[in-house]
Amino acid sequence: MTKLSVNINKFATLRNARGGNNPDIQQVTIDIQNFGAEGVTVHPRPDERHIRYQDVLDIAPLITTEFNIEGYPDRQWLDLVLKVKPTQATLVPDAPNVLTSNAGWDTIKHQTFLKEVVTELKNAGIRVSLFTDTSQQTIEGAAKTGTDRIELYTEPYAHHFNQNPLNAVNPYKKAAEIAHSLGLGINAGHDLSLENLYYFHQSVPHLLEVSIGHALVCDALYLGLENTIQLYLRSLRS
Repeated sequence: MTKLSVNINKFATLRNARGGNNPDIQQVTIDIQNFGAEGVTVHPRPDERHIRYQDVLDIAPLITTEFNIEGYPDRQWLDLVLKVKPTQATLVPDAPNVLTSNAGWDTIKHQTFLKEVVTELKNAGIRVSLFTDTSQQTIEGAAKTGTDRIELYTEPYAHHFNQNPLNAVNPYKKAAEIAHSLGLGINAGHDLSLENLYYFHQSVPHLLEVSIGHALVCDALYLGLENTIQLYLRSLRS
């Protein structure tokens, strides 16, 4: 079964736009789990433009499903993750000034660095996932770091889905088979939506988890949060 982890960054973006505490991130965390989500994802960045480091500490005791903390593994981020001890830490190669994640790791170039970080996190009992593209070389490099999983960066799939779904998904099918053969678990995320999730899930084998935030929050504005989560779950259960 593929789990749905809801990224709550956009709720924090909305809160931060006006100050105060509306929407209440702690209540959002409770609600999305009660509505059926099987995980909560956050991606704290150094400028705290959405999820703040204090938010992560505040919601950690409220997680009854799985907690996934994404981010670039600088010392500040690592210290937070080691303090919280989430179910999973997803390492993302974000530069400080990027608007959103836009590339996977070069697992060959950064092999030594990633090995060190993966080892530190796994020694603390935290499952580790690396944000990657679909190339065989990248996935083989990821396996050599000792990571438990990879998270396939799905923006290219989403971008090309309407033009040719089969061509868009084929690299991910092949990548998932390669990763599985190397003993890696497979997650996926970025720009997955109600429009393209069902086809992706039907096509890509061994998929353990999808992390979805932006599209889900946009849909919830029209459809309601509980209903939207159920619709995403239905895409993963059909």
